[in-house]
Amino acid sequence: MNVREINAFALPGGPMFINRGMIEKAHNEGEIAGVMAHELSHVALRHGTAQATQATKYEIGEVIGSVVGAIIGGRVGNVVAQGTQFGLGTAFLRFSREYERQADILGTHVMADAGYDPRDMASVFRTIEKESGPGGPQWLSDHPNPGNRYDYINREAQLLRVSNRSHDTAQFQSVQIRLRSMSPAPTTEQATRNGAGRNTSTRGTSGRPALGRPELPSSRWATFDEGSLFRISVPSNWRELPGNNAVTFAPEGAYGSMGQESVFTHGVEAGVARNETHDLRTATDELISSLSQSNPRLSRPSGYDRVSLGRSSSLRTVLSNVSDATGEEERVEVYTTLLRDGSLFYLFGVAPRGEFNDYEPIFRRV
Repeated sequence: MNVREINAFALPGGPMFINRGMIEKAHNEGEIAGVMAHELSHVALRHGTAQATQATKYEIGEVIGSVVGAIIGGRVGNVVAQGTQFGLGTAFLRFSREYERQADILGTHVMADAGYDPRDMASVFRTIEKESGPGGPQWLSDHPNPGNRYDYINREAQLLRVSNRSHDTAQFQSVQIRLRSMSPAPTTEQATRNGAGRNTSTRGTSGRPALGRPELPSSRWATFDEGSLFRISVPSNWRELPGNNAVTFAPEGAYGSMGQESVFTHGVEAGVARNETHDLRTATDELISSLSQSNPRLSRPSGYDRVSLGRSSSLRTVLSNVSDATGEEERVEVYTTLLRDGSLFYLFGVAPRGEFNDYEPIFRRV
């Protein structure tokens, strides 16, 4: 994929994708082989399929085509092909630490069988950490370190016999030279915006969706049941919008689409994310970090307020962002709480900066 970030992923069934940034930054061919062996091992061990199966208990609507279903809410769709306004889909395509360890171990055997030094797999993890910059390595976010990763990979490598050992080939070096001589690869955000820019059927002349003036929130409220997961009440003139990774409620004139991405300017979005930390603060930090990867102009919270959500303790914070739909500054009010199984429930309230004080009481009531 012609994007700058150091990343790679494989889908259930075998399709594998490697970013140009990964190829350009690899120190040798073995490091690329290590990434590919790791991803191939996830496929062979059916980790993506297992996560999709585990995700079904969170479904709010019909599963249309979820790839791994790691971030669940609303009517789950294809989390790779489409995304919501906050881009949670791919940000939460992360494997558990146990799955990571399994893929590491099997990957070393795949490398040895193919004639590559399995220690290059340990080496590539260090390359990713070093080259990913201050924003943090996306690949290691999706593939968390199980602990002592470098040590157990190197121990496993010592037990393996590598026959017909492959070295850094001239073909691989020529590929790197060719890529580095090309125009710099765009970031994922830039590539997404450029791709969305080709679809202008629902946009105004600025390239943004042609939205109207939203109605003020009704004083009457309507209640919606989202499967067996949660019940939510919103102003009666807000529409329930089918989304891929979350359920969204917004008034007429406040929502539209940019390419394959749904956007809204006023309203709320709710969903459930898998949580491995079982700590509300840490899980919320990870959620917001994932949001910021797809929304680089999203501010980080200076702190959280402890509030009550239903009968559960929850966290609240307010972030600033620049709306994709309008290009103007907006406020995003975030609520999070842990469900009984440890999963993270989240709710985002969105309004333009100049209207946030009018909408904030609505978000609190929701």
